[in-house]
Amino acid sequence: MKIKLTSLMVNDQVRAREFYTEKLGFVVKEDIPMGEFHWLTVVSSEESAVEMLLEPTNFPPARVYQSELYKAGIAAKGFYVDDVEAEFERLSSLGVRFTAEPAKMGPATVATFDDTCGNLIQIYQV
Repeated sequence: MKIKLTSLMVNDQVRAREFYTEKLGFVVKEDIPMGEFHWLTVVSSEESAVEMLLEPTNFPPARVYQSELYKAGIAAKGFYVDDVEAEFERLSSLGVRFTAEPAKMGPATVATFDDTCGNLIQIYQV
């Protein structure tokens, strides 16, 4: 069994595509029109074994789930980085808004940012 696809609810696929490619450096793997929306996946530019589907929140329970996670300050996804401090500086210089600056939490260092599409995202290193 392998993880090949994961999804992230986004409230705007166009803005999500821009943010995840231009700010975070991911690469579009699939962009298939499906009526009003797209089957839009991105992969890491460093390793592409797992695709992340940027899934629209057009289903009411998805909007509630996304909104409640955000209000509670819970990250919807976590991305591993080699150096949280360096990535924090790089993303900050690109205008990414962090809700939590780098902090040690046990053996990990974490920071959290707003993806502009309804989610908090955590970067971490161990």
